[in-house]
Amino acid sequence: MNPGDSSSRPRRNQMERQRRIRMRALVSQLASLIPNTEETLSLPALLDEATSHVKRLKHHLEELRKRREQLQVQGDDTAMEGPSGGLTLPVLAITDMGSVLEVNLITGANKSCMFYEIFSVLQEEGAQVVSASCSTVGARIFYSIYSKALYARIGICTSRITERLQNLVHHFA
Repeated sequence: MNPGDSSSRPRRNQMERQRRIRMRALVSQLASLIPNTEETLSLPALLDEATSHVKRLKHHLEELRKRREQLQVQGDDTAMEGPSGGLTLPVLAITDMGSVLEVNLITGANKSCMFYEIFSVLQEEGAQVVSASCSTVGARIFYSIYSKALYARIGICTSRITERLQNLVHHFA
């Protein structure tokens, strides 16, 4: 037996142990990024779920890009105007992505007080706002709000939030 072999074996074992620890940490991180993974999935099932989740996100991103292009084609000043020349109702889109709720709202520049009201509705319904952004393009204001359930066990009642936000939007219209 060669003395060099005995020292390389523990080194290989240590390297393998470190590799397994890194892989375990990466799998744990991957599982935390996928919505609706309360139950323990096997590694192949977790990878399949991650792959399908990425595909869904890409599809959603493409839809949003197409929608943005359509709005840009319509022009900055005329996108919110109806056939009679007046402003149309604001556009509200609510997307339930498992544990995350995305609220997108497009309004005219004269409807700036809605941002606070949307926050209030989300908080009253048990949602915690994770991130929010507001941008103005021409005569339009774009709101994007991402929220998650304040209590994971209870969750978020999307239909109730949708109803309340639609009532709010029509009230301000």
